[in-house]
Amino acid sequence: MNLLVGDIIKMKKPHPCGSKEWELLRVGMDFRMKCMGCEHQVMLPRLQAEKNIRGIVRNGETLTPAQLKSGSTGGEA
Repeated sequence: MNLLVGDIIKMKKPHPCGSKEWELLRVGMDFRMKCMGCEHQVMLPRLQAEKNIRGIVRNGETLTPAQLKSGSTGGEA
């Protein structure tokens, strides 16, 4: 899955503050993410994070994980 720093990801389960949206701050073997509700930061292993992603917001466009895997990222050259 091709995720970029700055993407907003929608997760399967909500954070205790109630928000399901997270901003990616670091991408690699681990993801560093910031909750969009309370700004709490966490690091998750890549496999665990990718398993729980339900949607990605990139450049104002909402994508599904299947769209990212297929290479349809909406305007990348």
